[in-house]
Formats: sequence, structure tokens, C-alpha cells
Amino acid sequence: MIVQATGIGGLMQYMSDNASTLLSLTLEHIVMVVCGLALALLVGIPLGIVCARHERFASVILAAANVIQVVPSLALLAILMMFLGLGFKTIVVGLFFYSLLPIIRNTYVGLKEIDANLNEAGIGLGMNNWQLLLKVQLPLALPFLMAGFRVAAIIAIGVATLAPLIGGDGLGREIYAGLNMRNSLKIYAGAIPAALLAIITDVVLGKLQDKLKNKHEPAPQKKASDQKTSALSA
Repeated sequence: MIVQATGIGGLMQYMSDNASTLLSLTLEHIVMVVCGLALALLVGIPLGIVCARHERFASVILAAANVIQVVPSLALLAILMMFLGLGFKTIVVGLFFYSLLPIIRNTYVGLKEIDANLNEAGIGLGMNNWQLLLKVQLPLALPFLMAGFRVAAIIAIGVATLAPLIGGDGLGREIYAGLNMRNSLKIYAGAIPAALLAIITDVVLGKLQDKLKNKHEPAPQKKASDQKTSALSA
């Protein structure tokens, strides 16, 4: 491996000497991802609600999101660059597009999986559509939504490494500088933090997803799960 030729010690020394630069690039990477995901949530959740309430729109919206998802990331960024120019704005919009499908689809599926009896109970209590959505449906759909957000976040972290190709910053700048200079230390110094960022994000969001799932799991199902766990332990 390349890292063996240069040495682990050399890599650690390089990362230590350039810690402030790498930290700055990591923060820029996180900012790009957060902005793209925030836009995707603002647009994706309402679109998922529209899909769940109006089936005739679901196929069109999901198909459009699927088309965007299958476009190669570099090609999409190049197309956006023609309209938005180089820099931060273009990569954020690209991350927004790539994060849409998991959020739309999981919001749609989460709302569809809600027991119809719960909706009827809410209506029986005098709730209007907005109250039913905000107080019953969305809270119950949160585990599904979190699963979609988790997938979108991992995708966004990976795609954000392409930012330097369109004038952006982030950890990709260190990776592409290393490729251009044929410097393996710079490549690993950019790639390792990006990989760790994706792993940490996946673990944290996974634990949050489990907490939401347990919180909103029906009591009988929880009891059955606990009994099964006890039996297996015995």
C-alpha cells in the first residue's frame, strides 16, 4: 500500500503539522453538507407529504427524484455549474438534489405505514388535517424519516468531496491536491477525515433512529420484543 511506503508515522506527522488546515477544511465540509441537507429537508418532507396524500402525484415526484439520483454526481455538478457558476452555492445545490430521494421516499413510506385506526382516532377527537399531521402522523413517521435522513447524510458527505472540481472547498481539496501532486500523504490526510466523518454520522444517526423507533413502537409490540429477548437470553 502507498501508506506503507511513506509510513504511518509520516502520515500522522503530516496531519499533526497541518491540523489547523485540516480542521478548517473539515468544518467547511460539514457546513456544505449541513446546508444541502437542510434544503433537502425543507423541500423533501413537504413533497413526501404530498406523495402520501395524493397518490397521483407520488409516481411523478418519486420518478423525478429517481432520475436525479441516477445522474452521475460529477455530471450533475457540471450541469449546475453552467447555471450557477463555481463555488459554494453550486455544491450545496448539488447536495440538495442528491439528498432529496431518500427523504421524500422515507417520508412517503412512513406516512403510509401509519395505522388507519390512529388517523380515525385523531379525526374523532376533532383534529383537523394540520393537527393530525403535526401531532400524530409526522411523530409516528419520524423513524422512517430519520432512516432517509441518515442515508442522505452519508451520500452528501461523499459527494461533497467533489467540491474542489467546481471551485469549492472541504476535505476534497486536500484529496485532489494530493492527486495532482502525487502526494499520498495529502490524499490520505483528506480521505481519512472524510471517511471518519461519514462513519461517525452513520453511528450517531443510527442510534437516534433506534431511540425514535423504540419511543414510537406500540406497547404490545415492545412487550413481545422484550419477552423474545428474555427467552433468547435464557
